[in-house]
Order: sequence, then C-alpha cells, then structure tokens
Amino acid sequence: MSGVIRLDDPAVSVRLCRSARARRFTLSLRGGEARLTAPAHARDAEARMFLLRQSDWLRDALARAPLAQDVRIGAQIPIDGVMVGIRDSGRARGPCILRGDALIAPAAATGAAVAAFLRGRAAANLAPAAQRAAAALGRPVGRISFRDTRSRWGSCTSRGDLAFSWRLAMAPPPVRDYVAAHEAAHLVEMNHAPAFWRLVERLAPDYRAQRAWLRAEGAQLHRYRFKPQA
Repeated sequence: MSGVIRLDDPAVSVRLCRSARARRFTLSLRGGEARLTAPAHARDAEARMFLLRQSDWLRDALARAPLAQDVRIGAQIPIDGVMVGIRDSGRARGPCILRGDALIAPAAATGAAVAAFLRGRAAANLAPAAQRAAAALGRPVGRISFRDTRSRWGSCTSRGDLAFSWRLAMAPPPVRDYVAAHEAAHLVEMNHAPAFWRLVERLAPDYRAQRAWLRAEGAQLHRYRFKPQA
C-alpha cells in the first residue's frame, strides 16, 4: 500500500510506501522525490507525526537536492560519465543511437527510449565485468538483472544472483567496474567486514576513489526523470 502525505512546512508531497519488511520509519530523498517507508501496519497519523519531527532535516535535504531533469529532446544526459545532448532522430519511434557527443532519440516517448538504451548499455558492460570479477574469485554467478533501484547500486543474493541499477550506464566506466567488483565480492563474503573489502581491493585496487565518486555524485544520476510528470 502506498499514498501521499502533504506537509505545509516545508511545502512538499511525500510518497508513503508501506513495507512488510520495514520495522521503523525511514525518510529518504532521491531524484527530488521525498519517500517515507513505513511498517505495513503503521497508522497514517504516526507517519505524519514522524514527518513533522523530521521537517527540519527534510527542508535542508530538499535545499541541497539536485534539480530534477526531464529526459527529452534538447536536454543533456551523462553516458559513461560524459555529457551528451539528446537530439531528434526525426522518427516517432525506434531505438536510440549514440553518435559522437549526441544521443539520437525518437521524438515520441523519448524518456522511455533513452531508459531502454541505458539499460542495454548497463547490461552490455556490467554483466561481463561482474562475470570477470566472479571468475577471478572462482565463484559462479547466477542470474544478472537490471532495475531502476533507488536505495542501492547493486545487490547479491545468497543464491548468487546479482542485480544492478541501470543508471550506472551514466557513470564513468571505473565506477561501474567497482560496483561489479563489489557485488562479486559478496559471492564470497556476504557482509562488509575487512575480509570483504580486501576482496574488493583485489578486484578493483582504486575502489576507494570510485566509492567516493558515488557518494559525491551518485545523487546526480537519480535526478533524471524518464517518465513525463503529470
């Protein structure tokens, strides 16, 4: 179940998401959207009181948040960490084509076409990188999937299935390789203990710089909106 809670101070709409796995209220801001995750049986009044207590934090976070950018003809978007302009292909439909410093896209459903392009690019780069990292550790990989996740860049299950955010196609290649190495290391160590980070460093010796990039710039990748806003 989900809904929207509107606050007058700050003037903002907060998306309320209920989760059976949530044990407490969690407030986050991604891509300019405020989201409150609540336990499944929490009352709306409890959610509102939590938001009122967090209003100062939310006001400050909104002031620092990157401005949302609709993905459309004429806009710019990063691919492999390099900004490119989105140009009209002259076709209503069809796939996107990267040509130099321009992404040629259809005029209709531009956002959906660009999202499909990024998803395909992420799969073409991240899947092989994850396979290489897993092979270096002598571990098999299960299914590899790509999603538009907000809370994490990648994940690894106990079955060896890996999942990645396709928005990583917008990040510099070394950052993508770090995330692939990070999740591959979880095939051996399902934690973040020192032994885990030694594996990550073995796979990606410069991982600290890439991790720092994600912390500093990762929010920028979530500001791009691929669906028209109502």
